[in-house]
Amino acid sequence: MKIKCLIIDDEPLAINVIKNYIEQIEELELINTFSNSIEGLNFLKNNTIDVIFLDINMPVLDGINFIKSLDNPPLLIITSAYDQFAIETYELDVLDYLVKPIEFPRLMKAVNKISKRLNNNTKTPIENNKENPFIFVKIDKKKMKKIFLNEILVIESLKDYLKISTTSGKFIIHSTLSDFTNLLPERDFIRIHRSYTIAIDKIDAVEGNSIEIEGLRYVIGRSYIDEVKQKILNSSI
Repeated sequence: MKIKCLIIDDEPLAINVIKNYIEQIEELELINTFSNSIEGLNFLKNNTIDVIFLDINMPVLDGINFIKSLDNPPLLIITSAYDQFAIETYELDVLDYLVKPIEFPRLMKAVNKISKRLNNNTKTPIENNKENPFIFVKIDKKKMKKIFLNEILVIESLKDYLKISTTSGKFIIHSTLSDFTNLLPERDFIRIHRSYTIAIDKIDAVEGNSIEIEGLRYVIGRSYIDEVKQKILNSSI
């Protein structure tokens, strides 16, 4: 099955470059192109896409606010003439950031990331052990590590990777925070920031817009604060 792609960019030349590249890659299928993000949003309401090649600087609705408006975004590859937005977009779980002019080998590197993510080969589902559930994660090319859910403290986003802090150690895996958080039971874990998911039972204190776990403070994102505090209150005796 081919990977369904969408291009959203207000520069016709940029669209043509990426379109030509996609047509040369057998595993990709270009479904549509749009010169503004509003048209792209309307298209996504009724169509399923695997990946969007998205420009940042666009009129009416820029790329960053376009991403923020999506409830269940597909994979996102930023295509921009400017590199200063890279950190902000990585916090939005963007898979890759390509700086124009984009060379074909660089786009192929992004395509390899897309394939790996869609093949879901960096993690395994949670084992349904009611007494002590666990998950296996790939921590290097050959080694799968068993992590017990009741040992997880904080999961932190590091661009294309995650740092999982547990009571027995810290582990780096290749995944996004959204993908990994979706594997965890909602009653036990909550995302508090674009960069953090935490274990509710490991919270030592809540003060203002921050949470304390084992002596370290983690800021609650502005858009998460109401949901986080409500869930913490509901989990209290």
